[in-house]
Amino acid sequence: MDNFLSIVWGDDEHLNGLQMSVRAILMFIFAIILIRLGGMRTFGKKSSFDNVIVIMLGAVLARGVVGASPFFSTVTAGLIMIMIHRSMAWISLRNKNVSALLKGEPVLLYEQGHIIWKNMEKTTISENDLTESLRLETKKTSLEEVETAFLETNGRISFILKKE
Repeated sequence: MDNFLSIVWGDDEHLNGLQMSVRAILMFIFAIILIRLGGMRTFGKKSSFDNVIVIMLGAVLARGVVGASPFFSTVTAGLIMIMIHRSMAWISLRNKNVSALLKGEPVLLYEQGHIIWKNMEKTTISENDLTESLRLETKKTSLEEVETAFLETNGRISFILKKE
């Protein structure tokens, strides 16, 4: 039995294709469980707060697949990261200051016929970026039809159109 586990599971960083495949299958199942535990917002909202967990989780879990770190240590680290992310999201839900710190706040880019250049420079968004988003988001071609525009915390630009 020990010989079978050694053949299928491998040891340290000296893994063959079969051993990495077995680890990848198990890590895939575990990653799905983590995603379900983390909740839909973790992989749906795409704020900087959420992107950090996605990048870190991928990097840590990959180490267990390739044998760079012990498999069960990477599983534990992944679980801890999801628990921390979930806890911080829960705290930010109840505390606006924590939410602003973790997720940021929307930035006003356009209001009542005027581009707010100070905020455009601060966010490194050009007028072309703004009008491109206008076309993509609203199918409109002119800012004259827009009341306000915000750079949202997920990186997208939202537009509130003037009432007709």
